[in-house]
Amino acid sequence: MAEARLRVHYKKNVVPALVKEFGYKNVMAVPKIDKVALNIGLGAIAGQKPVITKAKKSIAAFKLREGMAIGTMVTLRGDRMYEFLDRLLNVALPRVRDFRGVSSKSFDGRGNYTLGIKDQLIFPEIDYNKVEKVKGMNISITTTARTDAEGLALLKHMGMPFRQ
Repeated sequence: MAEARLRVHYKKNVVPALVKEFGYKNVMAVPKIDKVALNIGLGAIAGQKPVITKAKKSIAAFKLREGMAIGTMVTLRGDRMYEFLDRLLNVALPRVRDFRGVSSKSFDGRGNYTLGIKDQLIFPEIDYNKVEKVKGMNISITTTARTDAEGLALLKHMGMPFRQ
């Protein structure tokens, strides 16, 4: 199997750019994307079987009982992660209506980034006719960056379209 396109881009272009920008002494100190976690991630999008999350306690107002299935999640690493990010950045995000870029304020203080998507139909793998209800999803990108500035630079060089 060939190496993921985004991983090759990371090794050839992103690592040298980040070394130049932050002055790392060692190539291993350069931040990289560790994993991508999808909540309400449909298996079709991720390419692997999702884990079903269950309710911890009953909430009558939401008609929810303890133990009921309330969502799914998928954690992607390695080549699957790079393939998913490639599709997200180059296919899915440009299909969002009135898209002006993603917010650069969604970092958690340690270089990790979370993105909320309101409509899962932006992914071309999803058949529009089979969708009963439009669901959103959370995409959390965990990096090895120590600060938000390093995480922002990493994702910017990877091709994440941030707002100005």
